[in-house]
Amino acid sequence: MQEEVFWFPSEKAEYRLVLLHGWGAEAEDLMPLGRLLIEGIDKNIQLVSFRAPIDHPEGIGRQWYSLFPPDWIEAEKSVLDLKLRLENLAKLDIPLEKTVLLGFSQGAAMAIASGFKLPLAGIVACSGYVHKNFTFPKKVPPVFLSHGNNDSVVPVNATKELVKVFDQNSIIHQRVFFDGGHEISQEIYIEIEKFMKKCFLVNK
Repeated sequence: MQEEVFWFPSEKAEYRLVLLHGWGAEAEDLMPLGRLLIEGIDKNIQLVSFRAPIDHPEGIGRQWYSLFPPDWIEAEKSVLDLKLRLENLAKLDIPLEKTVLLGFSQGAAMAIASGFKLPLAGIVACSGYVHKNFTFPKKVPPVFLSHGNNDSVVPVNATKELVKVFDQNSIIHQRVFFDGGHEISQEIYIEIEKFMKKCFLVNK
């Protein structure tokens, strides 16, 4: 079901990390990374991983929208649904201003499309890209971008083009390009952790 999420509970949590998995994956896939990140931060953080709403065409895993070819109408609906899920989650206890949204691949594209228009503490987009005809708002949350130079699934130019748009619009961000493929490498873990610490420090 669309609303299925996986929790790493913390009763006294004041902050939240939301994970968005990639195309053909499941919500559990990013949980090990999420646990490592929150264990390295000296704050009480709730970990949530959203499950994409649509079955993958090969019958294994999920997708946020059809990708080959990309169904941009379906993508737009999925973005609106994701924004609603994030807003409803924030109503429970922890506000969006104390939430970091982390996405990988198609999940990173979703994080950009939905998160840029929400008052989040920060957005982490790993090996991502931008949806067709996406309109950048004048103000966006703090952003961290990473991409492997040898990515054969989502070409690194997808993030480099995004960096150009950021620079042209004076959007503050961090970016790390590394010698790797379609992955979140261990060397990036430390950089994401540093970024999250800054996000949560600002949004006490």
